[in-house]
Amino acid sequence: MTVLDRLAGNLIVSCQAQADSPLNTPDVIAAIAAATVQRGAVGVRIEGPDRVRAVRDRLPDIPLIGLWKQQIGDFAPYITPQYHHAAAIASAGADIIAIDATPRPRPDGETVADIVRQLHDNFGLLVMADIDSIAAAEFAIAAGVDLVGTTLFGYTDETRQQTPPGFDLLADLVAWHDRADRSVPIVCEGGIATPDQMAQAFAIGADSVVVGTAITGIDLLVDRYLQAVPV
Repeated sequence: MTVLDRLAGNLIVSCQAQADSPLNTPDVIAAIAAATVQRGAVGVRIEGPDRVRAVRDRLPDIPLIGLWKQQIGDFAPYITPQYHHAAAIASAGADIIAIDATPRPRPDGETVADIVRQLHDNFGLLVMADIDSIAAAEFAIAAGVDLVGTTLFGYTDETRQQTPPGFDLLADLVAWHDRADRSVPIVCEGGIATPDQMAQAFAIGADSVVVGTAITGIDLLVDRYLQAVPV
């Protein structure tokens, strides 16, 4: 069974913490990942080489989507924006490398197609395209990515006025995917806050669903509750 087969129809948990959080250490993230897998999650999404390596050591057989957030100058892409970031995540033990696969410019003139090709050729790994629109999905698939996620919906200049989850985008992706007879899986990620919303994503046609903050975002969840404390 391939990694994509294992993820199909299942829950992937994004185990991340804010940069200044005490949770944001490799051992703690690995423990959080192990807890989600123990309860039945089939895969995890992990940020940063050290944390990817720690999770891989603790969970050697679990599908792992890795990424590295890097804000570089005025360039908009920050999810694994360059090949050397992707290569570091690959070397740390990820099965799938998530990258910003929108057509926006990135440092040193690198392109999505360049990054995808090198990851395929040098590591033999799958590439997940984090996108925000149908146009970006088409662009990413033309560049050779292996799966597409709605991760950036609501987080780009073009979509910032909209709020995740991007169910309309997901529905459009599913319809376009069916018309184009594509074999690239579609992942719903971003803003899934309840089990009912996850079920809705699957009903629309998502192949897999990623849930992050609603399960593992302790810092942000505390912030939300504190906003309701009477002044």
